[in-house]
Amino acid sequence: MIDNFSQLNGIALAYMGDAAYEVFIRRHLIAQGLTKPKRLQHVATNYVSAKAQAALIDLMKKDKLLNDTEWDYFKRGRNANSHTHAKNTDVITYRISTGFEAVFGYLSLSDQNDRMKEIADWCIEQVESGNLKHEE
Repeated sequence: MIDNFSQLNGIALAYMGDAAYEVFIRRHLIAQGLTKPKRLQHVATNYVSAKAQAALIDLMKKDKLLNDTEWDYFKRGRNANSHTHAKNTDVITYRISTGFEAVFGYLSLSDQNDRMKEIADWCIEQVESGNLKHEE
């Protein structure tokens, strides 16, 4: 466990969370037999794009998936000042996805691996069931 993770800014948490979440997705896709890099990248976008992550947050709110502490970390990430944003999405969606990633960063850095896996598995299930529709 990293002792000072609670003092990290939202961007640093999102940086870590982006990698942590992506590992779950890549493992899942490899386990499904996807091995060609171009195909892997194409399919992974359904799970890891800013738009997908924002839609997952909408579903998390609806399903009350995150606890109060996790929502606090989401808000920290969402509200973080970033001087950049993705070229293929709007600022609001990008900020929501940064919050999504901050939750995974918090869980990863606080060694809550079972909880992180539970949320990642839930996200995979939502994507694969076709439930993603981001409301802007």
